Amino acid sequence: MVDRLVTDADRGQGPASAPMVANRRKRLLWWTVRYRLTPWWAKVVLVFIASRVVTTLIMLGFANIQAANPWTGPKPDLFAFSSIWDSYWYYIVAVSGYPAHLPMIGPHVGQSAWAFLPGFPLVLRGFISIGFPADIAGVYISLLFSIGAALLFYRLMARVLPAGTALFAVVLFCVGPTSPILQVGYAESMQLFFLFWALLLFQSRRYYLMIPVIAAAALTRPSGLAFAVMLLIHLLYRIVARRRDPFPWSQRIAVVVTGLVSAFLGVLWSIVAWIGTGSPTAYTDTELAWRADYIGYQQLVPFQPWFLGAKWWLGWLAVPSEVAAVLGPVVVVALVGLFVGILFLPSIRRLGLELRVWMAGYGVYLLAVFFPQSSTFRLLMPLAPALGGLAQVRPLGGKLALVAAGIVGQIAWMWIAWWVNGSDWSPP
Repeated sequence: MVDRLVTDADRGQGPASAPMVANRRKRLLWWTVRYRLTPWWAKVVLVFIASRVVTTLIMLGFANIQAANPWTGPKPDLFAFSSIWDSYWYYIVAVSGYPAHLPMIGPHVGQSAWAFLPGFPLVLRGFISIGFPADIAGVYISLLFSIGAALLFYRLMARVLPAGTALFAVVLFCVGPTSPILQVGYAESMQLFFLFWALLLFQSRRYYLMIPVIAAAALTRPSGLAFAVMLLIHLLYRIVARRRDPFPWSQRIAVVVTGLVSAFLGVLWSIVAWIGTGSPTAYTDTELAWRADYIGYQQLVPFQPWFLGAKWWLGWLAVPSEVAAVLGPVVVVALVGLFVGILFLPSIRRLGLELRVWMAGYGVYLLAVFFPQSSTFRLLMPLAPALGGLAQVRPLGGKLALVAAGIVGQIAWMWIAWWVNGSDWSPP
């Protein structure tokens, strides 16, 4: 009889295992209830903290093999390693402001602080003024805005997706390949915070309330013109669809006014740089100085940079110049077609009109003014609402694969863009 009970217990089938099974069920039920009772914001915070632990470990690994570079000595600590590249430009702006004279390299304008908008440096200056070291302050500011952005991103996704799917979209946002940027001395987290806030207002069609939020975003990272394009597309769509989606004149006026203000905010910094230096092209000339290492000094011609970039990248891949001249435009058109196709995928269409219109508007803006290089990965972060499409994957294996891909992508991005390897031509 004893042998029988032992055998049954070992198999998990007899009286001896009944209390264990009951306890396991109780624990599972307790955790299930606790999870369901946990407020959404606490779940987001836990996801954010867990993701930062992973990213911090990755960054510490790279910091441990970092050699001496223009910003740090060998094997810098985490805060110093988080304050390289453009972080140093933000520090310069925070403590010194903007130069009255543009640096010149022969007849051409060189790199200067005018390429960096004042939002993040103003906050950084405030932290420095109360005694924070600059490198620590930059990381703290970035983390504060990042956690705010994660909370707003959940609310953005929860309006168009089930709660669990919206939370998984936050997971993908927090572990994505470029997510280390959320905890370094860069302005991206601040921009994303204001972007998601503006898009929440856009979803509610509270157009006038968007204006101050767009202003904050546009003075943090270049985005005013992207909002203007978004609102133009939105205006045209709603005029066409006004029979099934009423579009009263009060809303039409609000969209037009907000769009015009966004367009003005998109060029405001160019006007400020003109006043500050006396050169009407100070800002654009300064921005163009960063791509001169790739294609030499060029004029800013809308929609030309991607074609120039395709030719350069094909040349870097040793494609003959005459072939690159033909293949380059084909590659650009194919990428544009792929982007448009993504906007019409069923999973993306479920995100609603407003988020798709933002993605379209920002895509047009990127195509018009940015030169594709290693920084483009970071510049794609405002397209984060597209993660809501990926988050709809159902099998657990698919979800785990996406998380793993994001973490591996972080390692790849750190290797390619952040970690300084000698004479590095691939900035983040």
